[in-house]
Amino acid sequence: MKTLLTTSAVAVLLAATSPVLAQKSITGGSAGSAAVGGTSASTVGTGGTSTSATGSTGSSIATGGSAAAVNGKTQTGVSMNKGNGPVLNSNARAQAHEGGTFSRSHTRTQVKAGEEVGSTTKTMSHVPGSKPTMSTTSTTSR
Repeated sequence: MKTLLTTSAVAVLLAATSPVLAQKSITGGSAGSAAVGGTSASTVGTGGTSTSATGSTGSSIATGGSAAAVNGKTQTGVSMNKGNGPVLNSNARAQAHEGGTFSRSHTRTQVKAGEEVGSTTKTMSHVPGSKPTMSTTSTTSR
């Protein structure tokens, strides 16, 4: 029993004197779609950041979008860039038009290395003569 107490005391002493870095991973994202009258538009954004036990940080980001129209026009666009410091940004846009009827979606995602992942998606669809349908989805993970 005396040896067990001595071993425990040594373990506590080592834990108190040596720094312990915990591994940490953060992921998040958002997505949305809108559809009305033969048009549809969807976007998605996702990201992640991880910090190792030694303090090294790595991050990733991905985004995409699609649009469809039976007899109309469609447009999609994706952009990504490295912001100030260890920040990644992405934008995805998609829209489809048939006359005055349209659907659109926009997702913006940001990854701050080792700190947080945030993403917001806004969608809208509209038929002339009626009220637009809008939606917003937002997430932040720390």
